[in-house]
Amino acid sequence: MKFYIVILAIIALAHAKDDWKAKTSADIKLIRQECIKDFPLTEQDIQNMRNFIYPNEEPVRKYLLCTAKKLGIFCEHEGYHADRVAKQFKMDMDEDEVLDIAQSCADKNEQGSSVDVWAYRGHKCLMASKVGDNVKAYIKKRTEEAKKQ
Repeated sequence: MKFYIVILAIIALAHAKDDWKAKTSADIKLIRQECIKDFPLTEQDIQNMRNFIYPNEEPVRKYLLCTAKKLGIFCEHEGYHADRVAKQFKMDMDEDEVLDIAQSCADKNEQGSSVDVWAYRGHKCLMASKVGDNVKAYIKKRTEEAKKQ
């Protein structure tokens, strides 16, 4: 009986570890607000990011790392979790297609870069892909809708 309970506990732990869920728009907005407090950006940086320009500068990299970690799509030990990126950013794309793109952008940091540079590298790759195009289109649409209201 004790063996059975131990097995159930191990299964429950394994399942809990993978109990990640994609974040909602409201979650993402809150995460962005938290990260901007923790890693302040200049008005120019903010304006650049609104235009989907992400300069390779430490404050921008630290902000992007913060958001990726809080989204649960990046960790300092493994880098980007391609499966989570696929779930979070599939939008109108097939999840397998997004997974392929995310896997092609993920690396094991063989260069030994700092964590913010590592996360920035993956972000830059994703934003240059079809995934990035869809994210940009989605944000532009939401911005236009907000202006009309």
